[in-house]
Amino acid sequence: MSDSSQDDIRIIKKYPNRRLYDSRTSSHLNLADIRRLVLEQEPFQVVDAKTGEDLTRSILLQIIQEAESDGDPIFSSDMLKNIIRFYGPFQSVLGSYLEDSIQSMIDIQTQAGTQSSKAWRDFMHGQAPMMQELMRQYMEQSKALYQNTQNMFGLFGGFTDKSGADDPDNKKSGDKE
Repeated sequence: MSDSSQDDIRIIKKYPNRRLYDSRTSSHLNLADIRRLVLEQEPFQVVDAKTGEDLTRSILLQIIQEAESDGDPIFSSDMLKNIIRFYGPFQSVLGSYLEDSIQSMIDIQTQAGTQSSKAWRDFMHGQAPMMQELMRQYMEQSKALYQNTQNMFGLFGGFTDKSGADDPDNKKSGDKE
């Protein structure tokens, strides 16, 4: 019994000369073509033509790098530094969180039924400051929930507010002894 979903995956072969070849259409592709497949939600896999090694992640990272170099990037230098810092013990936590957050945004767009609509893009562009504030508040709430969970289980010795508000020995300059 053959897996029909496996048969539906478009195989893109990457050759040593860095050319990409679509075995379904018998044509060469570039990164813009691969990006189009992603946007159209076409299932595909990029494999090394000699070894058969899966190169899909590598190609997707190249597309992201190219997109980040053009126009208005999603990732600031500070955000990239923070992501790099997460590699290690908390890597899977951040990966899952980012994946779930992006999937939530896609689900919201899909529910609205306006994923590719110019009106939706124009609306979201106008709402960017409000959305950024909502995301900032969401991140603060997520951070507080994470810290409270860690404190509840006594992990890492607890966290304190950077302002020193949790420290009874920390007197504000206006406080009298």
